[in-house]
Amino acid sequence: MTSVHPVPSPRARELVRGAYDLHVHSGPDVMPRRIDDIALARRFLDVGLAGYVIKSHYVPTAERAAVVRAAVPGVQVLGSLTLNRAVGGLNPLAVEIAAREGARLVWLPTVDAANERRHLQQALAGAKLPYWARLQREMRETGFDVPPVDVVGPDGDVVPELRAVLRLIARHGLVLATGHLGRDEIFAVVQAAREEGVRHIIVTHPDFPSQALTAEDQVRLAEMGAYLEHCFTPLYSGKVLWETAFAHIRAVGPERVVLSTDLGQPDNPPVEDGLALFVDRLLEAGFSEEEIHTMAVRNTVRLATGREQ
Repeated sequence: MTSVHPVPSPRARELVRGAYDLHVHSGPDVMPRRIDDIALARRFLDVGLAGYVIKSHYVPTAERAAVVRAAVPGVQVLGSLTLNRAVGGLNPLAVEIAAREGARLVWLPTVDAANERRHLQQALAGAKLPYWARLQREMRETGFDVPPVDVVGPDGDVVPELRAVLRLIARHGLVLATGHLGRDEIFAVVQAAREEGVRHIIVTHPDFPSQALTAEDQVRLAEMGAYLEHCFTPLYSGKVLWETAFAHIRAVGPERVVLSTDLGQPDNPPVEDGLALFVDRLLEAGFSEEEIHTMAVRNTVRLATGREQ
């Protein structure tokens, strides 16, 4: 049975025109996805979105992005790398190769983050698992029970391998995203990234249950120069309360917030609708068009391209 999802308003569509979605799970992937890269690029072109970043928890995506850009001119599809075990964890060589292939964004560990592993172990029995968590379980059952990727040592400082990764991100002008790290890890990483000269840092979905950063934490991270990424999918699915996200966005201020979708799951709304659906809820909550333009367009263009909008 096909799920029925809301449709964005024309006003919201217009407000996100020219935006980038920095967090998209399109196909092909190692798990089911709602739409493939080529079809999604065409839909982005149809609704006036500038482009998106392909995220995979398991494989680099810069090569895919280059093919899509050639196949669908007019949409800037960008590649990324997520530093889970499938690419060697905190692997400087993987970062260097991804950068040379044109990747724009590097995520720190997600499915293999020590924090995420602990969170899943504490989840209630019978709780609905994300698609990737089900895949992780299947791989463990077949013998691939790999250790988590640690980004900090026992002393709380970042490990040398991460320092090497951060230096490469800075050298190539890439965007760093914190993935599924925990609170203390995020603070250590953001501090180290600034020390190593990383210019663009995104704190990945800080309200997500395995991050659950307070408003005070998010304000501090913004003051350290990071952007706080608020994603549509955890809100739409009920993992995060809309009121929580609204309060945290107001505390931080639109200048340091980016809107993404984290969409692509088969049961969720169409990816190209996500930003506009998010905007409809922000409008209902009283955010101004200027605030929304800053979060949805100006900041996403800056991070995707390095240019001001």
